[in-house]
Amino acid sequence: MRWKQIHTDTVRIIFPNGLEKVASDVANISHLLTQYTSNSIGNKVRKINIVLQNHTTVSNGYVGLGPNRSEFQLTPLQNSFNLGSIPWHQTLALHEYRHVQQYNNFRKGVSKGFYYLFGEQGQELANSTAIPNWFWEGDAVLQETMMSNQGRGRLPYFFNGYNALWSAGKKYSWMKLRNGSLRDYVPNHYQLGYMLVAYGREKFGEEFWKKITDDAVRFRGLFYPFQKAIKKQSGINFQTFRKNAFEYFSNISTPYPARNTAWITTGTRKHFVANEEFPQWVDSETIIYVRNNYNNVPSFQLRNISTGLEKKIRTRSISLDNYFSFRNGKIAYAAYEPDTRWGWRDYGILKIVDVVTGKERKLTHRSKYFSPDIDSSGQNMVAVSTTAEGTNELHLFKITDGSFKRISNPEKFYFTYPKFLNDKQVVTAVRDSTGNMMLVKINLEDGITTRLTPPAEAVIGFLQVNGDTILFTASDGYRDQLFSIIENKVHRIDVPGSHQFIGSYHAGIRNGKICWLDFTATGFELKVTDIQNVTFTPVIMDASSNIFPGYGLDVIERKKDFLTSLPYRTFPVADYRKSKSLFHIHSWRPVISDPEYSFSVISENILNTLQSEIFATYNRNEQSKQVGFIGTYSALFPWLRAGTSYTFDRQGRLSGEQVNWNEWEGNVGVVVPLNLSNGRNFRNLNLGTDLVYNKRYYSGKFKDTFNSRGFAYLNSFLNFTSQIQKARKQIYPRIAQTISLKYSDAISQLDGRQFLATADWYFPGIFITHNLVFNTAFHLRDTMQNIRFSNSFPFSRGYLAENFHRMIKVGVDYHFPLVYPDWGVASIIYFLRVRASAFYDYTNVFDYSNTGNIFRNDYRSFGAEVYFDTKWWNQLPVSFGIRYSRLLDGEKQRLGKNQWEFVLPVGLLD
Repeated sequence: MRWKQIHTDTVRIIFPNGLEKVASDVANISHLLTQYTSNSIGNKVRKINIVLQNHTTVSNGYVGLGPNRSEFQLTPLQNSFNLGSIPWHQTLALHEYRHVQQYNNFRKGVSKGFYYLFGEQGQELANSTAIPNWFWEGDAVLQETMMSNQGRGRLPYFFNGYNALWSAGKKYSWMKLRNGSLRDYVPNHYQLGYMLVAYGREKFGEEFWKKITDDAVRFRGLFYPFQKAIKKQSGINFQTFRKNAFEYFSNISTPYPARNTAWITTGTRKHFVANEEFPQWVDSETIIYVRNNYNNVPSFQLRNISTGLEKKIRTRSISLDNYFSFRNGKIAYAAYEPDTRWGWRDYGILKIVDVVTGKERKLTHRSKYFSPDIDSSGQNMVAVSTTAEGTNELHLFKITDGSFKRISNPEKFYFTYPKFLNDKQVVTAVRDSTGNMMLVKINLEDGITTRLTPPAEAVIGFLQVNGDTILFTASDGYRDQLFSIIENKVHRIDVPGSHQFIGSYHAGIRNGKICWLDFTATGFELKVTDIQNVTFTPVIMDASSNIFPGYGLDVIERKKDFLTSLPYRTFPVADYRKSKSLFHIHSWRPVISDPEYSFSVISENILNTLQSEIFATYNRNEQSKQVGFIGTYSALFPWLRAGTSYTFDRQGRLSGEQVNWNEWEGNVGVVVPLNLSNGRNFRNLNLGTDLVYNKRYYSGKFKDTFNSRGFAYLNSFLNFTSQIQKARKQIYPRIAQTISLKYSDAISQLDGRQFLATADWYFPGIFITHNLVFNTAFHLRDTMQNIRFSNSFPFSRGYLAENFHRMIKVGVDYHFPLVYPDWGVASIIYFLRVRASAFYDYTNVFDYSNTGNIFRNDYRSFGAEVYFDTKWWNQLPVSFGIRYSRLLDGEKQRLGKNQWEFVLPVGLLD
């Protein structure tokens, strides 16, 4: 890629060729936010590097320290209800630059001390300890809302979660709202944070949070500094503050209309049931939809509305969302596939599923497609195509051979959710360059566009076509509402039991019946009723109507014309050299892993192509000292890595006498990282080799006794993981494999070699959240012992690890959940789940003694482990456990039969 840059005193925007306009917008917005919104968080400005990534289908962005940079993933979502419809790069700039402002002004007091001690990662640790994650994101959502005519704080979809909880009478504890649950739906910290931050800003003024964060990052009040700062600045304790904030927003959503228990069933559903999404009629008695719950991964389902019987068609492939379309016995959807080589490149692949056979085939390769729809003949498909340059267009496919033609887009609309109106026309929801949305009808032959609704701030999406009737969802005041267009007239659809503050979505009509989705506290719930129970009210969708009422917050109405009145500056564009600041030191940190104590200086360039580290280590057992350097360069393929180290004062014993030496070691190597994920499986393959050269410098009495010539050896490895998708409550994927091969071989001066193979095999247990896991290992090394390579053989649990000539290990574990407590203590530790496993390990070893005799032994153990899946300080996930091992051969290591251990487990995949 050829990179360009806009470089100012405030930001450096790094972007690929062709994105000059987007980069200029981001630079302008960043500069003006510094001018207009700094007073509410602090006036300190530090220049930030922002990298624009345009080869991914994911819609996201982040700001981080270590190194200090931001990256924008520029492909917008199809679902406008979730993040809004204004240009996506503008939303990202508004939201992410608030995080830049936060970090710029949080280097104070104790946090500044952590920066001096440990660098940027030290500041990040102190800041995340002092400032809760709900404030980081709530404050950023407030900025995107306050400085635009949308933002999530104006979108009804954003408030569905809490409105549903309040409607259902679910009163979760503060710690549950902060940490979530594995059995109940809990809105995330974005919604929680926005309500608290917006309420505080509204009631206590523009500088309220500036004063609170200033106290908190200085740790004024060692324990709970943020809560103490709220009490200091507001005059009320934090418990009262959040209670008042919840009451403020919940009062907007009351009084609730009378609930029709025939339709609203949330009250009888204690815990999360499932998300039942995108229902579509198959025939007058059958609906097809996607079902997704905490026990199972998303799958396509058929439901008979008379009997309630369901049939699973197929598990959905890995996808960014659950959207699909159905017509003529075929399902069409866009699956997600990562690039084999590059982490910032991935694809949207069109797939077709036969409902009768469940067989799936791939229609496109290495493409960026979204929201496909099939016509009534089943021969053609229309889909949204997005390019790396940011252009957006509709493609019309022939399903039989995959050929397609482009539909012209002279007005440069962003298309979402296209649907065939007939064989010559499609209808689609579009966003224009200002973020206004409308429904349009497009002629597939000449591309002529007809507007069905006027441009408006209202968010529109989730289209369905039934004959000449177009059904869709649009934001309308405080809720997302169902609408229809019949004979060019717009009607609001009022369905039974609808809640005036909770959205309804994705309606479909067939043979006198209507289906739709209601958002509830236990998931998206599929509803069906006769059409005569539904009211169609003619309405006028007026572009000047009050689409987003602002939820009674004056603070978000003051500067909402910010984007539309943006004074545009022209910034010079220059080339950005990939070699710039390859060595960019950002952090320094101690690492304690007794008996070794290390200090590292860490470097990473902004494009993340070179990571390097300089380190010094002290070994308490040997009293040796080591200094060294390691680095990995990933802009080429394969990756290149190199390192060197020098160790002082190593020592050992020979015939009771001490041997002293220094040791130099250098290595160069290559790594081939491959992401082979596709279909329903995540797969990763990493392989590589390092050439290592080692030379020892003996001193003292044995200086001339040992051969000091250097020797070289190869360290080669292969790591492979494969797993199916994992549901929320599943401890491990139901089917998975992890395989690791390591081979070390001396190639000069000395003779020595070692081979290690380990593998874990994951299978379903008795219940859906249980796992049966087999772990196997084989180790073989030479018997000459000229070189002793490091040993990482997984010995039977409870024993001391040893290094024999040949070792074989077979183990079996059975994992299962015990309880989901959803309980915490003093905002310090929160227990999401307690789980357990029973295990049996068998290790067989073979070696030769010093006298040449054969040595064989078995090391067997069985026992149990109990793990606690927790969150600390309401945001840091930590799993830990206790293991009991019963040793059947403990006397061979002079160990007692009963062994207890504290365990910090490592997951299958990070």
